[in-house]
Amino acid sequence: MNHSQEATKATWRPVGPDECADPLCALARAEIPAILLPQVCTSADCQRLMERLAERGLLRARGDERTRIDIGTSLGNLGGDQEAFLADAAHTHALFATLFAGLLDPVQLLYRHLQALAPDKAVKTAHERDGRLYGPAIFRIHYETHAYQPHIDHVILREKRFNYAVARFTHQFAGVLCVQNADSAGPGVQAVLHRCLWTEEIQPYIAAGRFHEYAAAQGVEHCAVALEPGDLYFFNTRCIHEVPAVQGDDPRVVLAVFIGYADDDDEIYVWS
Repeated sequence: MNHSQEATKATWRPVGPDECADPLCALARAEIPAILLPQVCTSADCQRLMERLAERGLLRARGDERTRIDIGTSLGNLGGDQEAFLADAAHTHALFATLFAGLLDPVQLLYRHLQALAPDKAVKTAHERDGRLYGPAIFRIHYETHAYQPHIDHVILREKRFNYAVARFTHQFAGVLCVQNADSAGPGVQAVLHRCLWTEEIQPYIAAGRFHEYAAAQGVEHCAVALEPGDLYFFNTRCIHEVPAVQGDDPRVVLAVFIGYADDDDEIYVWS
C-alpha cells in the first residue's frame, strides 16, 4: 500500500499516532504537519457509503455543473446567520441519523479516532450554551477542476465568528477521511501543507496570490499528503494549506470536520 507523503525535508512529515507522546499538542505547535491514520476503514466500506449517497440522490445529477457539493452544514458558509446555521445543523443531524443505517458510521469512526488521540479530554459535537448542536461533520464532494488556493481555516482569524461557542478554543484543526479519490487508479493528493502558521503579515501575499513566491523566498517547508479511501488524517488549519485541482472522472469525496482544541481545556469541540 502506498501512502505517499512528499516533503522538502524529512524532518517535517506526517506521523502516526504512536510516533510522539502528545500528537495533538505537537500539531498545535506545528511541529508535525499531520497525524496520519491509514485504513481506519476498508475500501469496501467507502464504496458502500458512495452507493448510499447515490441512492439518496445526494451526488451530482446529469446536467448539474457544480464542481462542489456539501452534504452537511458549514459554519463557514452559513455562520453569518446563527439561527439559520443552527436550524440547518438540526436537519443535518436528522439526515445522518438514517443515512448510515446498515453501514459503518464514518462520523462516529472519525470521532472515536480523535478521542483516542486525546484520552484525557471529552470529544463532543460543538454546541451553543443553550444546547443547540452544530453540524457533526460534512461530506465535501469535489468534481473536475475544483481546487483550493493557499489559505487557512479559522473561526476567529479568518471568519471572525466571535459570537459562537467554538471561539473559545486557541487552536483549530481539521480531520479528513478519504472516501473516494478523483482518480481511482491510486492514492490522490488531498492537501499540500506548508510549515507556516498564518499571521497578519502573511495575509497580503495570500490575498495577492503570491504565497508560493513568499514561501520560496523564506524557505518554507511543505509536504503533500496523499490518501487512499479509508485513510484519515488531522492537521492544523492555521498552517497555510492548499488542495490541488481534481483530475479524473470520479469526484474526490471526503468526510471532514473542524476541531476546537486548547491545551488547558478538558473538552474538544467538533463541527463542520
